[in-house]
Amino acid sequence: MQDLLYFATSTPAASGGGGFDPIGFVLWPLKWIVELILVAFHSLLTLVGMNAASGLTWVLSIIGLVVVVRAALVPLFVKQIKSQRKMMEIAPELKKIQEKYKGKRDQLSREAMSRETMAMYKKNGTSPVSGCLPILVQMPVFFSLYSVLSTIKGNAEASKGGIFWLTPELTQEFYNAKLFGVASLHESLQGTFQTKPEGWQITVAIMITLVVLMIASQFFTQLQIVSKNLSPEARQGQAYKMQRMMVYILPFAFVFSGVFFPLGVVIYWFTSNIWTAVQQFLVIRNMPTPGSQAAKEREERLAKKGKALDAKGRIIPMDKYVAEQQRLLEEAEAAKAAAPKRQQPVSKQRAKKQSQKNPSNPPGKSGGSAASPS
Repeated sequence: MQDLLYFATSTPAASGGGGFDPIGFVLWPLKWIVELILVAFHSLLTLVGMNAASGLTWVLSIIGLVVVVRAALVPLFVKQIKSQRKMMEIAPELKKIQEKYKGKRDQLSREAMSRETMAMYKKNGTSPVSGCLPILVQMPVFFSLYSVLSTIKGNAEASKGGIFWLTPELTQEFYNAKLFGVASLHESLQGTFQTKPEGWQITVAIMITLVVLMIASQFFTQLQIVSKNLSPEARQGQAYKMQRMMVYILPFAFVFSGVFFPLGVVIYWFTSNIWTAVQQFLVIRNMPTPGSQAAKEREERLAKKGKALDAKGRIIPMDKYVAEQQRLLEEAEAAKAAAPKRQQPVSKQRAKKQSQKNPSNPPGKSGGSAASPS
């Protein structure tokens, strides 16, 4: 337990202040796993003949970490897609609830709107938070990698290792590794500008290129969703306008990461963005939101192949689809014909006028004619 507390408090903030670092303590298990995956991929790549001290070997190890983390998040991503679909489906109902309590600012009205909204979420098995699960789970891993790479320089200069798997020898090896022979994986763009080591211009060019590519990949991913994968109903209202605006604002948040994060973290983030873009493209192409532009394009592609989607979303031959649609139409017409016709209610004044026009049918009695005298 003492060793655990030592490793948890051996972050720069804790060692500088001499106190207990709760964030470092919470991230310790994740940092242990991050080091394990990095070292495992590094050992595997070295085993197949790559140079153990090469920057490319460590870069590929970081990419391997991305693959492991994102593959583990696939079930959560599927859940996120389903949750987003349900949120889009219930968007009109949520809008009705908002319209119902529009302009009502008293406490009781706000509580009633909140109860009805939560009941709608519960009924449909979704919530706004479930759409954020993948990124919420991934962020601790990201910060763990940031912590591991940020301590490389200090540990190497002190001839120490990481928390477990990064031995002093591997830490020194990572510290000396350079991408393309010039860019240190533990250095940030800000640090490179300050120290200006040999070949710093190439390092700056690499970092700026990665930041531009990160912005482009993030923009492409968000634009796919907004332009192709939203139903007409979802394109209405303030939420769509905010989402459209965030397409152009959010990617530039990576400018901050590109300046202050180590090159290894930037490579992790960029690779993760590429994974997200490809994953989102495949989802939009093969499981688009019903009613969206992407859904229409998919139906057109299936139609060219003589196929279509049935009521349950399964791909079936076109002849079966036509037969199914005909059957559904006949069932709908039969149900409509069998439904009892609703009699229009008549007001008292209108009934009185009708009785004056037709005395033989007084109000409240059916239209039977009076018997003629014999």
